[in-house]
Amino acid sequence: MARLILFNKPFGVLSQFTDRGNAGSPRATLSNHIALPGVYPAGRLDRDSEGLLVLTDDGKLQEWISNPRFKKEKSYWVQVEGVPDSAALEALRTGVTLKDGPTRPVRVTAIPEPDIWPRDPPVRYRKSVPDTWLEITLTEGRNRQVRRMTAHVGHPTLRLIRNRVGDWCLGDLKPGTWRQVRAH
Repeated sequence: MARLILFNKPFGVLSQFTDRGNAGSPRATLSNHIALPGVYPAGRLDRDSEGLLVLTDDGKLQEWISNPRFKKEKSYWVQVEGVPDSAALEALRTGVTLKDGPTRPVRVTAIPEPDIWPRDPPVRYRKSVPDTWLEITLTEGRNRQVRRMTAHVGHPTLRLIRNRVGDWCLGDLKPGTWRQVRAH
């Protein structure tokens, strides 16, 4: 039976087990948190993104989770600069055109600030510029897609936390911790 790991990736951790190509000081990787041989991430989260990362030892399951052709939903809590108006939200919902082409439509709603852990380092705070939390659900996963989409509509992302991949949710996992679950 395939092993399936749900991991709450902290800010600043690479979504890989080694830090290849970094000539400077070593950066934190998955190996700083997960000591299980043979499991690999099904998808990625940027170093400056946080939240749910799914790992497995089954190549077919990894493909099914991460390949956009299977349209596996991924949901994010996104703190953006400013207060998006209905036009900005509608642009996200219908899809925007980025440098690498049009995005698929997404589901997006404004939400109250989630009950989450503080980020280290904290997100910059500016008295004169409000921020808004959104929940964005998409079925593709281009490089830095959520960040590029929110910037495209004039609301740069300040903090991004993936809270769901398919049926798997972050739940009560604390940053840097993981649990094994049943593959379904």
